[in-house]
Amino acid sequence: MELTREAIFEYHLGGKVGMQATKPLGSQRDLSLAYTPGVAEAVRAIAADRGALFRYTAKSNLVAVVSDGSAILGLGDLGAEASIPVMEGKGVLFKAFGDVDGWPVPLNGCRIDGKNTGPTDPQRVIDMVAALAPMYGGINLEDIAAPACFEIEDRLDAMLDIPVFHDDQWGTAVITLAGMLNYVRLCEREMGDLRIVINGAGAAGIRIAEMLKAAGAEDVVLCDSRGTVRTDRADLNVKKREHAVDTSATTLSEAMKGAHAFIGVSVADCVSAQEVRDMADYPAIFAMANPVPEIRPGVVADVLGDSAYVMATGRSDYANQINNVLGFPFLFRGALDAGASSITLGMKVAAAEALAALAREPMTADVQAIYEHEGTLEFSNGYVIPKPFDRRLLVDIPFAVAQAAAEEGVASSDFAVDTYRASLEKRSRTVRGA
Repeated sequence: MELTREAIFEYHLGGKVGMQATKPLGSQRDLSLAYTPGVAEAVRAIAADRGALFRYTAKSNLVAVVSDGSAILGLGDLGAEASIPVMEGKGVLFKAFGDVDGWPVPLNGCRIDGKNTGPTDPQRVIDMVAALAPMYGGINLEDIAAPACFEIEDRLDAMLDIPVFHDDQWGTAVITLAGMLNYVRLCEREMGDLRIVINGAGAAGIRIAEMLKAAGAEDVVLCDSRGTVRTDRADLNVKKREHAVDTSATTLSEAMKGAHAFIGVSVADCVSAQEVRDMADYPAIFAMANPVPEIRPGVVADVLGDSAYVMATGRSDYANQINNVLGFPFLFRGALDAGASSITLGMKVAAAEALAALAREPMTADVQAIYEHEGTLEFSNGYVIPKPFDRRLLVDIPFAVAQAAAEEGVASSDFAVDTYRASLEKRSRTVRGA
C-alpha cells in the first residue's frame, strides 16, 4: 500500500469532520420544534432536572477530543493548531467504528504563562476542559505530553461526572494487555510467572505496567533513556517511582536477559538481535515504536528461526498490529451507553479480556475477505489481536465495558445490562454499512 503526499493532502482537503443534523428541518413545524418556541420546553426540562440533559441534547453520544498539541504522534510539540488533523482523525474513527460523535477541541494558551509553546500547564488544561464539559458526554485527551498528562487525567476524572480517558496512556495499554493475555495462552505460562521488560517510561509505558499488574503480572521492569527504573535512582518522577524495582540490571540489555516479554513504546532500532537471543524460550516481542519499531520483525525472524515466538508492532503492514482503534471507540461506546461517570481500571481490563477472547473466536467470512491478502486468520502466534474491521468489536467490547461499569457501581442507575447486547447487535448492523 503506497501513500503519496498528494494522496494524503487530497484526503485531508477541507478537513475530515463536519456536522450532520439528526432531526429533519423541512417545514415551519420542524423549525418551531427545533428552535423557538419549542426549544424553550427542552431548556426548562434541563433546568429542572439535569438528567434531561442526556435525553434532550447530543451530550449522550458526544465526546470532546482534546489536545494542546504538546506531544503529537511521534512528531513532538508542534502546537494545538497542528494537532487538528489528528483530532479530526480521531473523530472519524470514533464515528466509523463506535458510532460515537467525536469532535476536535484543540486548546491554545495551555502552556506555562499562557503561551502556545513550552511545557504544559496542567491547571490551564483542567480549567478549560471543565469549562467546556457541559456539552460533552465524555472527554478523550490526546497528544498531551507527560508528565502533565497524568495529573490532567487524574484530576479531571475526579472532578467531572463523565468519562475522562487519555488514549495515549490507556489505549495502547488496553490493546497490549489483550495481546499479552493471548500470548500466555499460547506459551502456556501464567501472567504472574512472566518476566516483562517495558522500554519507554512515558505515558504509554507507565499505563501498560499498571494494566499488566492489574492482570496479575508481578515481575515488570521499566526502562527509560537512562536505563532501568530502579529504586536507587534519584532522578525519577512520581509516576516512575511508583514502578521502580530493586534490580541489579542497570541497562535494557541486562534487563532483557531471560525475559519472557519485551514491550517497546520508545524509539526505533534500540533492540539488537543479541538482546532477542538472550530472552527466554518462546518470547513475546511487542515493538510498537512508529513508524520504525524497536526491532524489525525480519530481524526477529532471522534470530529465532523456527522457534516459537509472538511478534507485534504498531504497524498495519505486519501481523499483530497494536492499534488503538481497537480500544477507544468501543470503550467510549460502552461507557456512554451505560451512563458511566468514569472509565475505571476494571472497565479497561474488561475491554482487554474481551478483545483477547474475540481473537480466539473463528473468523467470519466478511472479515476474512477484507484481509484475504494476509491468508487465513485464526488464533495463533501470528494472530493474537482482532482486526479493526471485525464488526463483532462493536458488540463484544462495549458490552464488556458496560457490564464492568455496572458491576463497579459507576453506571447510571437506570442502565439495563440484560438488554444491552441486543441493542449493540442492532447498532452493529448499521454502522459502516453492515
